[in-house]
Amino acid sequence: MSSGRSAILLAGVVVIGGLAMSVVYGLRDGLLTAVLLALMGVPVLAFTHVVVRHRRRLGPLRRQLGLGVALIVGLDLLAIEIIAVLLFVSDHDAFTMGVLLAFAGVVAAYSAWLVTRDVAQELATVRASVVAVGSEGGDPAAAAGAADEVGELAQQVEHMRRLIDRRSAERDLSERARRDLVAAVSHDLRTPLNSMRLIARAIEDDLLDEAALRRNLGQLTYLVESLDSLIGDLFELARIEAGDVAWSLEHLRLEGLIRETIEGMSAVAEEARIELSLDVPPDVPPVLANPEKIQRVLFNLIENALHHSPAGGAVTLSVAPAGDCVEVEVADTGAGIPIVERERVFEPLFRGGAHVARSRDGAGLGLPICRTIVEAHGGRIWIAGSSTEGTAVRFSLPVADGAPVIPS
Repeated sequence: MSSGRSAILLAGVVVIGGLAMSVVYGLRDGLLTAVLLALMGVPVLAFTHVVVRHRRRLGPLRRQLGLGVALIVGLDLLAIEIIAVLLFVSDHDAFTMGVLLAFAGVVAAYSAWLVTRDVAQELATVRASVVAVGSEGGDPAAAAGAADEVGELAQQVEHMRRLIDRRSAERDLSERARRDLVAAVSHDLRTPLNSMRLIARAIEDDLLDEAALRRNLGQLTYLVESLDSLIGDLFELARIEAGDVAWSLEHLRLEGLIRETIEGMSAVAEEARIELSLDVPPDVPPVLANPEKIQRVLFNLIENALHHSPAGGAVTLSVAPAGDCVEVEVADTGAGIPIVERERVFEPLFRGGAHVARSRDGAGLGLPICRTIVEAHGGRIWIAGSSTEGTAVRFSLPVADGAPVIPS
């Protein structure tokens, strides 16, 4: 309550009290009563406002209300006793009045303490629930600086509001990504299905000669394999991101695995007239990894690099120790990836802008699968190098236990 409202309330009580006394006992007693009420009310209300303004210095809510009521009641008692003496009340009557008023003050203070004890306990329960819901175990920093239970509750509620806003934004972003994923998958499924439908109708209507039939059957086989590959990639991506993996890990020397992968991709590279090369320094420590999954990463990265490199270009693989990790890089001589798209290339079904030259359309799941596999091994994957002179995709794997760690 503001000071102005308190003054209006006090004035109203003084006037009503004075008028009541005037009606019963005359004007003189009415004026005296109004003056005494004003003399008693002004200091009490002033002190009350001081207590309210600085109540948080008293500590918890129970202490605030208990001490506040006790101090205010005590001040009332003192004022009444002074007025009793001024009115020439006998010592016996003044003492009796003082005892009664002191008893009333103690009972009032104790009652206030009892009420605030239950209120404080309920506030503590609400605060604990807010903390549990808002920050999953609590955030002590959110209540730092709060002087009492109400202040702590207010700060925890504000903290929870910010957390809810942040999670709501994350949920909206996740939902938007899910819709984009569904739309992209639908597009990638519809395109080969439409082609397969046309081929099937042509075969059904007997519109193809023997040579055209063989070509269309070959195209049909390719489309079925593309669909199977897309569905398999989606299934594997979902399993890995859900943590449904049970891979056997072993001490793996990457040089042999990379050479084996390059050899398997050499025919594709020769057909595209792209040079494949490997740069491995001596004494690279082994890593702890699953050979089949890491070869899947290498296959995806090399295939992606070949598809983005022009004829006559080059794809270079390099391996280098980096502290407690080993880093593998696959670099091509294609158009490069703008900085603004470097993070998005690891999103499912993202294919980059129109500037990206490619020799065939892909499902856009290669890099996301690479990311989930590498991160499941405890490593990371990122785009390194220039954004205009080719693309370099680099990933790291932790060194196997017991292997020497070479400073980076």
